[in-house]
Amino acid sequence: MSGQQPAGAGSSAVFQPLAADDPTTVAGYRLAARLGAGGMGKVYLSYTPGGRPVAVKVIRPEFGEDAEFRRRFAQEVRSAQRVQGLFTAPVIDADAEGAQPWLVTAYVPGPSLADAVVAHGALPVETVLLLVAGMAEALHVIHGAGLVHRDLKPSNVLLAADGPRVIDFGIAHAADATSLTGSGVTIGTPSFMAPEQAAGSRVTAATDIFALGQVAVYAATGVPAFGEGTSHGVLYRIVHEQPDLSAVPERLSELVGRCLAKDPEARPSVAEVIRLCQEANAATVLRRPEDWLPTAVSADITARTATPGPAQTPPPPATAPSVGYSPTAPAQPPTAPAHAPAPPAHAPTAPAYSPTAPAYPATAPGGPAGAAPTQPAATPPPAPVPATPAYPTPAPGQVPHPAAQAYAHAYAPTQGPAPAAFPMPGPYRAPGAPAPAPARNAGRRALLIGLAAALVFGVGGATTAYVLMKDKGQANAANGNGNGGGNGKTGDAPSQGGSSSAPKVSAKPAPQPADFKNINLTAGYHLTLGEDVVRPQDGEDGNYELSYDTGGYLDAESNGGNLVLLDPGQEGSLETCLAETRFTREVYVNKLSKGRQVCVTTGTGHMGLVTVKGFSPEGSPSTYMTLDVTVWRNAVPSDSGS
Repeated sequence: MSGQQPAGAGSSAVFQPLAADDPTTVAGYRLAARLGAGGMGKVYLSYTPGGRPVAVKVIRPEFGEDAEFRRRFAQEVRSAQRVQGLFTAPVIDADAEGAQPWLVTAYVPGPSLADAVVAHGALPVETVLLLVAGMAEALHVIHGAGLVHRDLKPSNVLLAADGPRVIDFGIAHAADATSLTGSGVTIGTPSFMAPEQAAGSRVTAATDIFALGQVAVYAATGVPAFGEGTSHGVLYRIVHEQPDLSAVPERLSELVGRCLAKDPEARPSVAEVIRLCQEANAATVLRRPEDWLPTAVSADITARTATPGPAQTPPPPATAPSVGYSPTAPAQPPTAPAHAPAPPAHAPTAPAYSPTAPAYPATAPGGPAGAAPTQPAATPPPAPVPATPAYPTPAPGQVPHPAAQAYAHAYAPTQGPAPAAFPMPGPYRAPGAPAPAPARNAGRRALLIGLAAALVFGVGGATTAYVLMKDKGQANAANGNGNGGGNGKTGDAPSQGGSSSAPKVSAKPAPQPADFKNINLTAGYHLTLGEDVVRPQDGEDGNYELSYDTGGYLDAESNGGNLVLLDPGQEGSLETCLAETRFTREVYVNKLSKGRQVCVTTGTGHMGLVTVKGFSPEGSPSTYMTLDVTVWRNAVPSDSGS
């Protein structure tokens, strides 16, 4: 059982702001955003005291009112806390006795399988095999803790950078006990139920294997194995009809076919599921590279990694604090007390702007300092302005005037100048004050410098242009190809398109691909892409264009050569290889799987695309890879100048 339920497909934002009916804290966990909602409740983002993000799931009040649900919920939480698998989200905290039951799990920064398929389509076969194998390992530890998931579906599988995470295990069992299941509330998703589950029969670990097969079909094709439609229609097909596997890739057919057997006894165990994944991968060990997901899905992981922090109390201002108005202060500033002493006559004049003073002039027009400012007769006079703004700024060590203290406390920040987060566009100027005049010498000096630069540029540029035009005219005269059909004399003006001195180059024909199928490249051998027939040759060290090193990696050894390992699902082509810049000199075999592609650039100007078809079987006397190679000769500039 887990508490994380990501935002549904089509959500405009990964982290949704808290709504008016959302709590701000749950048992001391300050909530930062809402991750999503489902049939069981809502899920929020929060943090541990150490700063780790967690998912807080708050159960719906209707379930909390059922005593049997609370009993089973507490039991499932205790069992779930024993689940410590690499492909599950561990339960950290929970409370089944509160006003609303809740539980906390580790936050997984990744989209659900459902969201990924809806947004980006079906996944590559290699990704599906790694997905199913990881889910099988998760079921192994879930079943080992005495739990049956009962609701294994694409929205309960999160795609993290290092593999899938199965969440919400066991929670459907607690919900089955409530009276709500008999009043229209559905627990579980019909499209991913097992036949015995749909018929109300006994649920076992084999029930999760059936759901695992359905999830595999959905990941590989983008549609459920038993179609879509009404719940009754889907459940009928699950119990009485065979799944539609026509769109399932051939390498997955045996795996999903055995998982979707109607008889629970005929379904494979978790260990057999992992073995079937290994066999379909044409290798004895599944290799999980860092980039096991397509690039577009990996980008979704990045978006979910930047988690927002909880709202501060009070929240920081969105704009620079205004000294003329504060929403928490009265519309007019308080007047100075009648008994307040007048400021000393020798005090310095107040500055034109201070963050602790309002936007009033330091002195009233036509009046002494400290007098109330007057307004022009043309405009109606506003409410009286107090004399407080004219109080002088105290000298260091001097106590401010009491009235000025009262005013500053009510209207201005007391921590000093405006914070750096809200920079002012320039020095403040009081209304009606003249703009500061620029320094005389600065303007005159800038003008003289500009004139001198223009004069130097004009003379130098004209001389350079004359020399270039003279040389170009002489060259054209010598070659007899003057611009515009002229006689080639030096004085002829160039045409619009003939100003460049570079010779015209005819368009280079597009390189044509040459395909070489089923090359068995043995460790210790290499390929030369420039040969008429690309075939393995002995040797792994030297000026070779692509070699299979006995250390277990493909190597680009030629001068200026490099390799690029394409992402799973990324379609290789000449355009793709020319655009890629993720260069490396070595690609280790443990990062390769059947179907992966590698772009090869040689120092002699050739481009190649290598597609892995398979590996030597266990027990073979030699170690080799079976490759398809496509070569575009002279497709890139050669470092050697050829």
